[in-house]
Amino acid sequence: MLSRNFHAYAQLLFGVLLSTQLLAGAPARAQEASAAHLPNIVILATGGTIAGSGADSTTTVGYTSATVGVERLIAAVPELKKVANVKGEQVFQIASESMTNAHWLTLAKRINVLLARPDVDGVVVTHGTDTIEETAYFLDLTVKSRKPVVVVGAMRPSTAISADGPINLYNAVLLAGSKDAVGKGVLVALNDQINAAREVTKTNTSTTDTFKSTELGMLGYIQGNKAFFYRQSTRKNTADTEFDISKLEALPQVDIIYGYANMGRVALDALVGAGAKGIVQAGVGDGSIAAQMKGPLIEARKKGVLIVRASRVGQGIVARNGEANDDELDTVVADTLNAQKARILLMLALTKTSNTQEIQRMFYTY
Repeated sequence: MLSRNFHAYAQLLFGVLLSTQLLAGAPARAQEASAAHLPNIVILATGGTIAGSGADSTTTVGYTSATVGVERLIAAVPELKKVANVKGEQVFQIASESMTNAHWLTLAKRINVLLARPDVDGVVVTHGTDTIEETAYFLDLTVKSRKPVVVVGAMRPSTAISADGPINLYNAVLLAGSKDAVGKGVLVALNDQINAAREVTKTNTSTTDTFKSTELGMLGYIQGNKAFFYRQSTRKNTADTEFDISKLEALPQVDIIYGYANMGRVALDALVGAGAKGIVQAGVGDGSIAAQMKGPLIEARKKGVLIVRASRVGQGIVARNGEANDDELDTVVADTLNAQKARILLMLALTKTSNTQEIQRMFYTY
């Protein structure tokens, strides 16, 4: 009798202990189940103001860029855990004015490796704002996936009062994990706004609303933990481009000359002499060529240097055979691309061909 009672008591005690363990483990299991339903996002950090620090909390100019590592960036925004499973990698730690072609190739190749993995749903790139539009457009042409890639930065260092980096990073991760962002090309997300890499540009030296697609408009907003898209770019991007950088170790040298009154040939000649394979002229107005520059540009073209006419204006189409006879000069027009983005497309185009008609097609395609 005593043996039976002891056995029953032991079973009851085991049941209580098991129930306690199950209850104690319930929050962890619930957390695991929740995490399993969240998108997996990799943050690739490259430095910039978003990772910068100042002398004190009121320092918003004259700060030092690229001092905060990716793990600290992530730790500063614990809310990220609510919207994604986040991992970070420190790819570079530089101010974005020091970004080079070699950095772009390394970054694009790493993104392509990550996005080819089934356990990665999107990538966020933290970046300095000075060249963010250029890096974003390079990725727009070279990333081989329709999964979201979001480039994000900040106008105030991480130590500043009302630093914009944390909310920008949160929104970027949210956007990279959004199914609505799939197939939209590379996106730039700052100031609660979503812009296309091809169209966005920095318009102000210091304010937080600096990034705008001034002519064609932003793609949408991020509000209330959701991305709202109202339009998308019609130009081919990412998985639909013809550019393959997987085996490239370097890009052709392409440089920019700037149009102005009394412009001379010195800069052009120096760049051609230094080995430029292509020149983008950021001309006045509709990409006009000054009378004194026509001869030097013809000479450069005869040497095999490909010439693209862009505009310093910042908006509008550069008309083919408008302010210059492009057919006669064997030159290419930049369409609506600004000079810095025209340079990127020309570099990639020259990895495929030196035929001006083919390159002109690319400028109307991308």
